[in-house]
Amino acid sequence: MEAAEWDRRYAEARQWSVEPNRTAAELTAGLPPGRALDVAAGEGRMALWLAGRGWEVDAIDFSAVGLRRGQENSPPGARVTWRVEDVLTTDLGSVEFDLVLMLVLYLHLPRPQLVDVLARSADAVRLGGHLLVLGHDRENLTRGIGGPQDPDVLYDPELLGGTVPGWSNSRLERIDRDTDSGTAVDTLLFAQRP
Repeated sequence: MEAAEWDRRYAEARQWSVEPNRTAAELTAGLPPGRALDVAAGEGRMALWLAGRGWEVDAIDFSAVGLRRGQENSPPGARVTWRVEDVLTTDLGSVEFDLVLMLVLYLHLPRPQLVDVLARSADAVRLGGHLLVLGHDRENLTRGIGGPQDPDVLYDPELLGGTVPGWSNSRLERIDRDTDSGTAVDTLLFAQRP
């Protein structure tokens, strides 16, 4: 999907709740605040949640309208830098962030592009920092609901585990997520760079 299409969707209505992703919030709640990068941030709900806990956050998305929604909900003093950039081409940095989030339930890329964005996201994590990736799993096609129906844009533990060889994987697994329509299957990676 192109940026213009997402701009249109965001302009029509809020796409998601302003609440943080429950899984990401639970996993990151105990981390000491530092610098975070929210890749494909959308309306910025995770960026704002982290900023509310003392983090300094860079929120990247190619939809200016989505990021503007995040800015509109930003409380005074929130340290969020809103970056209208395409994750396929932007410089994500090198060993700069204490936490990099890719909650990419809506970032559906062909495998080669996905592998590239995952690798560059991992490269952006500081020594001792964390990478959190959450996306629709391939098993969602057969036992889940919603999400894309093209297996080439879906995630699996093998793909994500290969992104961070030698890292400490606190969680690398398939998880079920309850939705209003039923259960969806996601892949979760939460890893610490040694």
